[in-house]
Amino acid sequence: MSYFTLSPNPPNSGADSPGSSPHAIPGQSTELLGSTSHEDTSFVVISGGTGCNSICSAFGHSACYILPVSDDGGSSSEIIRVLGGPSIGDIRSRLVRLIPSVDPSSPLEAIRNLLAYRLPAQCTEKEARDEWRDIVEGRSKLWSGIPNDRKEMIRGFLVHFESEILKRAHKSFSFVNGSIGNYFLSASQAFFRSLPSAIFLFSSITNSQADILPVIVTNHTVTIAAELENGERLVGQCEISHPVRQELRIDVSAESEPASPVDPLDGTLPRSRNVLFQSEGKHHYEPLGARIARLFYINAYGSEIHPSPNPDYISSLSRHDVLVYSCGSLWTSIMPCLALKGVANGIARSRSLKAKILLLNSANDRETDGYTAVDYIRTITRTLNDGHHAQTYGGLSKADTTYPISAFITHLVYLKGTTVDVDVRAATALGVRCMEVDGSLDERTQLPQFDAACVSRAIRDILDSMREE
Repeated sequence: MSYFTLSPNPPNSGADSPGSSPHAIPGQSTELLGSTSHEDTSFVVISGGTGCNSICSAFGHSACYILPVSDDGGSSSEIIRVLGGPSIGDIRSRLVRLIPSVDPSSPLEAIRNLLAYRLPAQCTEKEARDEWRDIVEGRSKLWSGIPNDRKEMIRGFLVHFESEILKRAHKSFSFVNGSIGNYFLSASQAFFRSLPSAIFLFSSITNSQADILPVIVTNHTVTIAAELENGERLVGQCEISHPVRQELRIDVSAESEPASPVDPLDGTLPRSRNVLFQSEGKHHYEPLGARIARLFYINAYGSEIHPSPNPDYISSLSRHDVLVYSCGSLWTSIMPCLALKGVANGIARSRSLKAKILLLNSANDRETDGYTAVDYIRTITRTLNDGHHAQTYGGLSKADTTYPISAFITHLVYLKGTTVDVDVRAATALGVRCMEVDGSLDERTQLPQFDAACVSRAIRDILDSMREE
């Protein structure tokens, strides 16, 4: 089994750009929708790291996944605190999810188990370090079944990660709850000085046909902030979505100027140590003081910045058939992929996108407390239009297009039994067609949830109805 399997005829889709993917999907004809089946449909899926994992199979092998690089929780928080660099946790989660299913005795399954492994969260630092030492020195049982050539290649990057940690020994890196896949991807990114190259390597050794694009291509730490309607500002994904007790002490005044003009993302903010967040606590939260008014990016000096989106992200919007805003955290997973200049134009003016589908969450969380379905629709539209408008200088102004809601969202898919209020008539009046689907039941929360089967049926029905018009 070759672990460097590439597409036989890779398409010319911006391969020279910094965010190119070895498995990019060829651009589709604008007539495609009327002549092909759902299996031939290509997708651009905007999502976070976990919200979309359970429904990936609904999009087949012709999906391009856009993922944020601003998560500052879990294992990623400790890597960012000590080494810096973009957050890779969401990307690693999707890469592992898209490893093909194989026989349990296959070497690929052994590689999956290794890269998906997480050091214990409930253990002492010494116990975590001892287990990490067994892994990096090649003694762990996790290496069982992995051919020696692949083992030494993977281990080489883990050794590189260890060396980078040792260079910063004064920062006392914590291995508790550490993800081996995160360590491998972080070491690859540091070695190549390129996150897309690290994604390529991960995809290659796992025979994954994943087309995964980081929303921003950078070697520096990316930080998001939210401004509430009452003027309060929250810094970092964890502080917005599921805050921990430690507080980031930083001035995020929009009026302050960065100390360095070289790279607006250069440097890192003060970081909390190894933020351990239990996902089951997501539905039990302390409400925000007010609704979120907007989300934006800041640099290491606390100043608002406007980074450019990955150019391959923008080009993907003109090469695929269906855009999907996945279920998941609206403000910290979806919005970081939308609040960038050029994205609104790419979505609204795309000649290839036939449907733009929002998968509505089955319940609100801290970020969307009290939201209705119409609130989700209006929030996405406002964020895209705001990010599209250029800033003005010296009192000069320019005419900007404000796109209608239907330019960004054509269909809303919601679950039967959702706790989010869905006013079908109001959504339809905005130009958004609504579709109710039966999902599966989450045994832990007793809430309906999307599964691959119901998402696939919804997409098929949407495309069929559009062909009939």
